[in-house]
Amino acid sequence: MEYCRDEGLRWYWNSWSYPFHKEGDGPLYRNAPATAYNHNSDEFARELVERWYDYWLERPGSGTKVNAGGVKIVFSDTQTHGRSADNYRVSGVVDPMRVPKDAFYAHQTMWDGWVDDLKPHTYIVGHWNYKPGEVIPTVYVVSTSDSTVLVQNGQRLAPAEHKFRFLSVYKNVKYTADKLTAIGLSKKGHEESRYTLETAGTPASIKLTKIENPTGWKADGNDVALVQVEIVDKQGRRCPLDNRLVKFSLSGPAEWRGGVAKGKDNHVLCDTLPVESGVNRVMLRSLPKAGTVTLTAKAEGMADAKVTFATKAVEVKDGLSTYMPSDGLPCVLDRGETPATPSFKQWRREVAVDSVVAGSGKNPEWTFDGIENTSWESGNDIDKAWITFTLAEDTQIDDICMKMKNFRATTYPIAVYAGDVKVWEGWTPKAISFIHIPLKNAPKSRTYTIRSLGQSTTKDAFGAVKELDSRNDEKAVKGGKNAIKIIEVEFLKNL
Repeated sequence: MEYCRDEGLRWYWNSWSYPFHKEGDGPLYRNAPATAYNHNSDEFARELVERWYDYWLERPGSGTKVNAGGVKIVFSDTQTHGRSADNYRVSGVVDPMRVPKDAFYAHQTMWDGWVDDLKPHTYIVGHWNYKPGEVIPTVYVVSTSDSTVLVQNGQRLAPAEHKFRFLSVYKNVKYTADKLTAIGLSKKGHEESRYTLETAGTPASIKLTKIENPTGWKADGNDVALVQVEIVDKQGRRCPLDNRLVKFSLSGPAEWRGGVAKGKDNHVLCDTLPVESGVNRVMLRSLPKAGTVTLTAKAEGMADAKVTFATKAVEVKDGLSTYMPSDGLPCVLDRGETPATPSFKQWRREVAVDSVVAGSGKNPEWTFDGIENTSWESGNDIDKAWITFTLAEDTQIDDICMKMKNFRATTYPIAVYAGDVKVWEGWTPKAISFIHIPLKNAPKSRTYTIRSLGQSTTKDAFGAVKELDSRNDEKAVKGGKNAIKIIEVEFLKNL
């Protein structure tokens, strides 16, 4: 299942940094606001952390019903239809030329494990090219640690919030030093990992970096080489707020295939295109003739930069070649073999349901049959809109995991009782699937009752996300009623 459909262009950092894009600002898409497709990079990374958290909660070790993984729709931006203010898809964690967005590094932090996040990682979203004394409204830190701190000049700053397991939110951070460090801390306060952003100086030069086949760029008329172009300061640090135009010229046996950037026709095949946040890439294709290829880059106020390739001849006999593009490429197994030891810890377990009764509605047993195509619905009489579960154990429950009907759009006002004691009251959250009702200090009980407290409300929490085919959009239930509707329920106990 796709866990996030949002989009964000790599061009924009946040609403207070050049080129100053208001979060979510863009034209209507299918006659509806398209805020979900016009994120700034900071908010796009934050959104992906929140959406992945829904899956992380259901990982193996979290109970009997667990997820088998999730799909991030499209790894890279693509030259297909556009739903954002731009005319190509920007839903990737890298751009069309595979330049990483901050969303890429957020995922790298969360995903560097097999199931549990066993390797400590910390990452600061955004840049650190601000003016002394400037106050930055929001800084996001993504970390696998239990808590984080930000450090400038030896002074520590605590986050305003820590949520979605991986995200620390810092508010109104004043720029006081050219280095900002985030430190991930264990429960005992010990450092587990750190990450530092550094302020780049005045743009000074163009930096070109070759990206080619590890076995050499083949002169077969098909092989492609990339060249990364950056604007850097005197110390070689990328200038994150530089979006200047760079003009390229190519000589030798190769074909210019260009790159992609925000602008008319996406700058496709143009010999002049901008860097975005200080970096971009262009593509060259070989010709069926070996030789020396030189790419020159020019930008206003800077010395020209050049990079040279030597393409390698491919043996051809009677018009055919035995060379395959995969020949000589290494098998990359850096991740290592599947662990012989468990890749996760069982941190909570399901307490089984023995029986169930309901004040109204048919087949209440469908709420724990493990089949998500079945569900129970109470009647609309509020006095009969309840369901009581008898568990296999007389025990304390820490969490109730549920999937509600019309889960993206409908929120239900409910109360939860352990025996006769009310242990939770509120509105069920909207989600992309399952929700959690945490029960703090609930007494031991074998019976747990979920009761409606009034009319549900309906408004799609993900309404800005529209399917290509409108028939696949989430169908809203019109008119709030007293009924509660449960697809699946699971009673969980922490270990």
